[in-house]
Amino acid sequence: MSLNTFYKIEKDKIICQLCQHYCKLKNNQIGICGVNKNINNKLENLVYGKISAINIDPIEKKPLYHFLPSSKSLSIGTVGCNFKCPFCQNWQISQSSNIDNSTQITPKEVVDISLKYGCKSISYTYNEPTIFYPFAKDIAIIAKKAGLKNIFVSNGLETKEIIEDMQGIIDAFNIDIKSFYAKYYKTDLKGNLNGVLDTLKLIKSKNFWLECTTLVIPEENDSYKQIKEIGDFISKELGKDTPWHLSAFYPNYKKQNKQTTPFRTLLIAYNIAKESQLENVYLGNVAFTNITYCPNCKSELIKRDGYNILKNIIKDNKCPKCNNKIAGIWR
Repeated sequence: MSLNTFYKIEKDKIICQLCQHYCKLKNNQIGICGVNKNINNKLENLVYGKISAINIDPIEKKPLYHFLPSSKSLSIGTVGCNFKCPFCQNWQISQSSNIDNSTQITPKEVVDISLKYGCKSISYTYNEPTIFYPFAKDIAIIAKKAGLKNIFVSNGLETKEIIEDMQGIIDAFNIDIKSFYAKYYKTDLKGNLNGVLDTLKLIKSKNFWLECTTLVIPEENDSYKQIKEIGDFISKELGKDTPWHLSAFYPNYKKQNKQTTPFRTLLIAYNIAKESQLENVYLGNVAFTNITYCPNCKSELIKRDGYNILKNIIKDNKCPKCNNKIAGIWR
């Protein structure tokens, strides 16, 4: 399925299909994200070409550990979001609908910048990229023709229609699993846990590369029960080889008084994840040597210090010791 309009018409309204809120918009009404508007019964993406953040990052910062390691990714974002996370680290742009109309960048210019600085991919990140998918899609199509990969760093509330449209365009995802409590998603984040889980399963079934991230927040999602439930879901529904990044929380936005995640809490979460038989578990936002091991012979394959790769002996997508295929996109 190829979407050209990203909406459908229902009587005197249009229904936005960019995320699972499926906002029903009257003429001149703007969706929950703050950046998609019904203008004369057409969906207008108000942030098209309006980048609020652009940086060249190591791919490991996304974080993606099994996707083109050591490469650079051009990261871009706009403003707006379809979630209201009180701990958002990019809240200045994600929780804003203040669009800077003084600047404009074309999809081709974004790709040209990527090529100029030797990037291997473009990451749509910082704020929720599904809300600017019309712009991201146009960039991604040109990027693919230029030999670049495309990455979505997302909260996972994409619609089935958009995920299907992404096939052949988007290559990889890092999706947040912020909690395993539906009520928390609804009341604190203004999201939908079951919708996110459905997206994750759909992404996996469509053979996109997928990694997951959980920001471990003290007294909110750091219990044995929650970590184990998330780990079991990833293991059973997405596959034991799906990488899971457990990241430390730092006080931010509306959570200034919340304590930083203790390192011991992350280590406990790591061990719980291993109870779920997950093969690739990593710790983020802390000083830690993250190692990728061969799940078959347990050889040390990739060793990382922060975002720096100290060693990578994977050859032809396989462990050089036992010839076991290692899950990932390695080149």
